[in-house]
Amino acid sequence: MERLGTGIGWRPEIADAVENMPGIDWVEAVAENVCPGHLPESLRRLRERGVTVVPHGVSLGLGGADRPDAGRLLALAERAEALGSPLVTEHIAFVRAGGPLTASARLEAGHLLPVPRTRDALDVLCENIRIAQDALPVPLAVENIAALIAWPGEEMTEGQFLYELADRTGVRLLIDVANLHTNHVNRGEDPAEALAGLPLEAIAYVHVAGGFERDGVWHDSHAHPVPRPVLDILTELASRVSPPGVLLERDENFPEPAELEGELAAIREAVEKGGGARATGAWRAAAEPSSVSTEPARQRVALAQTALLSALVAGTPAPEGFDRVRLGVQARALAGKRADVVAKVAPELPVILGAGYRAAFLAYAQGAPMTDGYRRDALDFAEHLLLGGELEGARVRRELREWWLERSGPAPRSRRPGVRLARATRRALRR
Repeated sequence: MERLGTGIGWRPEIADAVENMPGIDWVEAVAENVCPGHLPESLRRLRERGVTVVPHGVSLGLGGADRPDAGRLLALAERAEALGSPLVTEHIAFVRAGGPLTASARLEAGHLLPVPRTRDALDVLCENIRIAQDALPVPLAVENIAALIAWPGEEMTEGQFLYELADRTGVRLLIDVANLHTNHVNRGEDPAEALAGLPLEAIAYVHVAGGFERDGVWHDSHAHPVPRPVLDILTELASRVSPPGVLLERDENFPEPAELEGELAAIREAVEKGGGARATGAWRAAAEPSSVSTEPARQRVALAQTALLSALVAGTPAPEGFDRVRLGVQARALAGKRADVVAKVAPELPVILGAGYRAAFLAYAQGAPMTDGYRRDALDFAEHLLLGGELEGARVRRELREWWLERSGPAPRSRRPGVRLARATRRALRR
């Protein structure tokens, strides 16, 4: 595996700081935020300097019951080629459920949700990863995720699940030590036990990130400093294997560059501290794919994931065996994230609605699950407000209507003066 060194997550908000930061060997960019034909100039300059750029996908849903979408795989492949990347990464998670396998409406989580550590889920995940590997021009690595909730009736530990996954598919692993800490706090799982079970030689690189604890629940925010327990897990991992790469993730509340550089220095120190005698991984080459049909397993996984996601985003009863309090925490977190992301992809909405935006969106989200991504969600939210008659003030209604009309058609509305005058005249006549 190529040695990457020390890196940081590239985000537009800190692009200048990353370019000027000393000791950065590589960066990781969210794949869905990069357009292959129009790469950000900052990423172009980094590539020209010899800095490796790795696309990190968040929407493929390899852990879902459906086979990976060919269009999403093609998009990920295009980004890897445009960036000259040595590998691409995704998550061991599901992000959508429902559809033909369950004869129910398609639901989107807008978030990475954990797959059950069962034989059924493993069989489905292995086949999905093989499909992805065949479609991608470079090796694939998959990341363990953080979770607020645990599936009942799990058959394997995280370490056992990841070992079998790598053993059966040959996929590389992206180990997020912050997620191991999250699962320790939220699910009582021992990080050292998880690390002991990993196929160490399958590790492609390591993520490090911050979070916060509230009411006994750890939130993997990527918006806070890296805490000492996460650095300690990194040291534990580095005592077992020399990680090919380590990367700091930060997605929000970006601090001054000096603070980020301080966190990178702490990460380097944690890795160095873990040096010395290291265990050798016993990872083997991938076994031949099983010829047994996964269709029955896909059906069972689909039903289970749809029931869980429906409880989280559509208010249906909690599936048997789940912690209802934790489901409530997760549901509120999903709704809050949904409101935040819609505000980012459609920043005009909080401006138009003012201080009432968040409350209005959360009320809308209670009865309207997301079905087709955040941009569609923003349009549906605006349409809901316009049809519901709950808007206060003619100005707010007029501006929201104009915003919705501008974006809801098959093409942007013309801004040519003559066309705008005709449009205004028609509106005046209708009044």
